[in-house]
Amino acid sequence: MASFRRFAFWVLGYILAVAIWGALVRATGSGAGCGAHWPLCNGVVVPRSPAMETLIELTHRAMSGLAILLVLALVVAAFRVLPRGHAGRWTAVAAVILMAMEAAVGAALVLFGWVGKDASAARGGVVVVHLVNTFLLVGSIVLTGALARGSGRLTLRGRAPLAVAFGLAAVTLLVSGATGAVAALGDTLFPAASVLSGLAQDLSQQAPFLLRLRVVHPFASLAATLVLVAVARAAFRSQDPRLRPLAVRQLLLVGVQLLAGAANVALLAPVWLQLCHLALAYLTWISLLLLGTAALSEPEERADGEAVRAA
Repeated sequence: MASFRRFAFWVLGYILAVAIWGALVRATGSGAGCGAHWPLCNGVVVPRSPAMETLIELTHRAMSGLAILLVLALVVAAFRVLPRGHAGRWTAVAAVILMAMEAAVGAALVLFGWVGKDASAARGGVVVVHLVNTFLLVGSIVLTGALARGSGRLTLRGRAPLAVAFGLAAVTLLVSGATGAVAALGDTLFPAASVLSGLAQDLSQQAPFLLRLRVVHPFASLAATLVLVAVARAAFRSQDPRLRPLAVRQLLLVGVQLLAGAANVALLAPVWLQLCHLALAYLTWISLLLLGTAALSEPEERADGEAVRAA
């Protein structure tokens, strides 16, 4: 079981690398590097003398292909290692479905021309779908690995308010991430010369649709921060010693993420900082799911005892 958990988290690490590289594709305007062709690149499998944009996009496609194979291997391993009825089996199945959706959304971005300098509302909507789907994919893999420890069961008995709190935290974090994806797209398509000129762009009556949405992200982030801090504080003050280090990690990530967001605005969203900001968002999401899984599951020793008595 331990080796399966390690494999799940190795897959998770690779998926995060693919997601960050995908953000690099968007931030550098390399989404059109392979033209309007998918899965081929400019009509061929391997283009000759490719431009830098083509190399960035082609690398992302190759990484995504390997990611599909790894997620398939994860679900096969889950059904071989985990017992029948174990929740980890179904989170692994969810990962396969979400991985297929990820590939479909990526293909749609290319085939419909929602790449490069396209600033349509349709592109903004698909970018939101892409981001949320990636968060859910990451979450399903996190849960697959986390649930492999112990009985693999979560319980709401006596913990319904805590479950509601974690659910609210997850929703607000997804909303923050979705609005952040739109803000990052706006930063890429409409770079500002200064913080004040960027704010003037956002508030202008003639501002493009994507820029008018950019101002939503700070408020969504503030709401998510307040909920995450409240949940982490409640977990830290609980009687379960397992939750305290997880709660501290959650608070630290939220603090670092706030600093990264402020720096992103002050420095006019350089590519490297956009990628760091996104990576911190994924780490915060993972931390929340691990904290929630620990809070809603039985201690490992109790689960092991129940298994022994059942045997």
